[in-house]
Amino acid sequence: MHELRLNPLTGEWVIISSGRSSRPVLPEDACPLCPGVLEIKRDYDLVVFDNRFPSLALNPPEISENEEHFEKKRALGKCEVIMYTSKHDLSVSDMSKYQIHKLIEVWCNRYNELSKIHDIKYIYIFENRGKEVGATLSHAHGQLYAFSYLPPRMERKVRQMKMSYYKNGECSLCNFVKGLNEDTIIKENESFFSLVPPYARFPYEVHIYPKRHVSSITDLTGNEKRHLGNLLLDTVKRYDKLFEEEFPYMMMLFNAPINTREIYDEWFHFHIEFCPPKRSKDKIKWMASVETGSWNFINPADPKNIAKQLQETEVD
Repeated sequence: MHELRLNPLTGEWVIISSGRSSRPVLPEDACPLCPGVLEIKRDYDLVVFDNRFPSLALNPPEISENEEHFEKKRALGKCEVIMYTSKHDLSVSDMSKYQIHKLIEVWCNRYNELSKIHDIKYIYIFENRGKEVGATLSHAHGQLYAFSYLPPRMERKVRQMKMSYYKNGECSLCNFVKGLNEDTIIKENESFFSLVPPYARFPYEVHIYPKRHVSSITDLTGNEKRHLGNLLLDTVKRYDKLFEEEFPYMMMLFNAPINTREIYDEWFHFHIEFCPPKRSKDKIKWMASVETGSWNFINPADPKNIAKQLQETEVD
């Protein structure tokens, strides 16, 4: 079953994708993402392929006649897997800067290509690293979901940034970075800041903000893309060095919506968020009733203290 169902209490679309529960569980010695095993027949550098068990599809089945009292529609969209490397045991933090720079070009390529599909309204690029966030395969990879609607959190970000822009006459993130100080910034280069925001929801949450106002990753220049890659690599290395393990995280890229009547260039600011599910090496930051039910997060750590820990973690 593939369909979208509207929650009448919140106005949110919920993806019903019962077929995903039948995904096979493969043995550790037969990684389906390694060359020649299942997904990819030959050796590769970086590669993108359609998810075998997608939640969304460009040609989803027609929905059955709705006899129930809720709205539903076809689960239109696309789900892709983005392979970072063919080497099974190569962690993101061990990759070369060149490999990360090429990954950013792949993100831009997929963003550009999928933007040509008029029914696609939002392209969400992300990575789930570690079993703590539900990653079933350890081989370094990310994913992309192309939605036919604006997901709830993106909708809220868009609404807030737009309201702030028309109230203050300036992009909210551009205004925020003017007041950044050393207590917040982990590292900066010519084009980007990495920081623990004072409004972090997770203890070890890190954001990456461009210094120049851009609304999507495809607006970055070649030099800015390289600077972004360097900072992405630095962030993951700091996590791994600080905790002496491949630290789990959710990495999320936030670009402006596409294929709508509205122009977002002036007030939507592209950014990246890292949200690790741990509050220490051996303790999980559980999403309990307050976070899940009310979407109100409680951070048990002082963001300045976390920023200091990451600042003091020396990496190559």
